[in-house]
Amino acid sequence: MNWADAGGSWSWNPVTDLQQIWAFPFMVNAFRAGTVVAVLAAAMGWFMVLRRQSFAGHTLAVVSFPGAACATLLGISAGFGYFAFCVGGALVISAIPRAGQGGSGQESALTGTVQAFLLACGFLFVALYKGFLGGINSLLFGSFLGITTTQVTVLTVVAVVALGTLAVIGRPLLFASVDENVATGRGVPVRTLSVVFLVLLGAATAEAGQITGTLLVFALLVMPAAAAQQLTARPAASLALSVLIAIAVTWTGLIAAYYSPYPIGFYVTTFAFAVYVLARASRSLGTAVGRHHRLAGGAAA
Repeated sequence: MNWADAGGSWSWNPVTDLQQIWAFPFMVNAFRAGTVVAVLAAAMGWFMVLRRQSFAGHTLAVVSFPGAACATLLGISAGFGYFAFCVGGALVISAIPRAGQGGSGQESALTGTVQAFLLACGFLFVALYKGFLGGINSLLFGSFLGITTTQVTVLTVVAVVALGTLAVIGRPLLFASVDENVATGRGVPVRTLSVVFLVLLGAATAEAGQITGTLLVFALLVMPAAAAQQLTARPAASLALSVLIAIAVTWTGLIAAYYSPYPIGFYVTTFAFAVYVLARASRSLGTAVGRHHRLAGGAAA
């Protein structure tokens, strides 16, 4: 069933349209879950982009697919598979330290190896499953349909724990992300922070993957954060802006998908990409204008 079949047409009255959408319990749960996922993904993604660990985030998003496929093969909840493989993958990636000569290269190599192996395992689990795996599209591309109140509660609890932990380690993690060598010299436990952050990133990926799918969770992790960091260099403002962008693209994606036959993932990814392009263009324009003013001032002097 297309979402558009459940309701009427767009009336250009935002209040009326939202009331119409929220008349359906599954849409109310979709907005609740989408908001929780957007906030968690944006916060984790902001540090991920700052720490230049986008490849690790992409890998964790991909390995949630074999996790869900393995759980389905074993006859247990797919959510257990999401968390087991994502958190386990994060622990494996964290085995290689980032600091020191060659550290980043070793981390990238190990990350790529984990991604390739577990993705192959995912296809093996799908092949071994003898029944009809009708939810394969949901595993890959996600679905906001059918989200229950219990699932929303579980997602909220995981998000609160993850965000609370991030708030505790946020200040030293920011220091270690900006200048790892200086942070190490000041006694900051860089290695421990890196492991904890990757575990949190794995939990966030597992949570978001259950809603957006393994192929689209990366969009919410990287695009809002990348756009926010293009717009401002102030950490607090950039982090807050990342969360606002993630919520905005999720909500607009839900609304657009409700009134059309196209999937939610397409809209969320497209809107997030559009925001990033606009942010990048705005920064480039600001840089060009500033350079022009400096050249004009120098010529006048």
